[in-house]
Amino acid sequence: MQQKMTRRTVVRTAAVVGAAAALGPVLSATATAAPGTGAATAAVAGGRRPKRPATSANGWTIQANVDRDSQVWTRSVSGAGLSVPVWIGDVETVLLHVVRRFHYEVEELHAGDLAGWRPAKEVRRRHPESNLASGTAVRIRQGAGAHGSLFPLQIDTIRAILAECDGVVRWGGDDKPVDESLFYIVVGPLDPRLADLAARIREWNATPGRGAGVTVA
Repeated sequence: MQQKMTRRTVVRTAAVVGAAAALGPVLSATATAAPGTGAATAAVAGGRRPKRPATSANGWTIQANVDRDSQVWTRSVSGAGLSVPVWIGDVETVLLHVVRRFHYEVEELHAGDLAGWRPAKEVRRRHPESNLASGTAVRIRQGAGAHGSLFPLQIDTIRAILAECDGVVRWGGDDKPVDESLFYIVVGPLDPRLADLAARIREWNATPGRGAGVTVA
């Protein structure tokens, strides 16, 4: 014996069928996306990876400004009465040591002779001078970068300073084109030679009779 379907039964049946039909695509999409959640996320993000920060020629990150939200801060050069913006820490220790030795042993420096960090737009990318934009280079006697701006004995002293730095610092006088005013860190941020040299310099500075500016009898 067949039962008659009431109006209420028809409405309930239609509602259940409609709900199932509506949920079908959602459940299907969820089941499909679950195994590849990473791929789905990448698709939403357009598959783009985070952009690497720009670096100077020696591999250090270029800094957008100085003395604020930056790795570059203005530091005083002990005994010279000068200051210069450089990457703080080991780079600072090494570059200021070079500046002090130059001041005491090559030529006395005056206001305007020393420069450090420069905005990236003011230097040539992929050239040694780009290291200024990361605070890992200095110009000593800026404006006197042409070949022949130093006497032979001065160059000999610079060679001695570079030898003491064990390959961590390079002089623009050895580059092409020549820039005799430029001194820069030539090793990357993870090179252990930088930390080793900085530690030695700090030890020299803390030991009476050693460090830059000491007169040898």
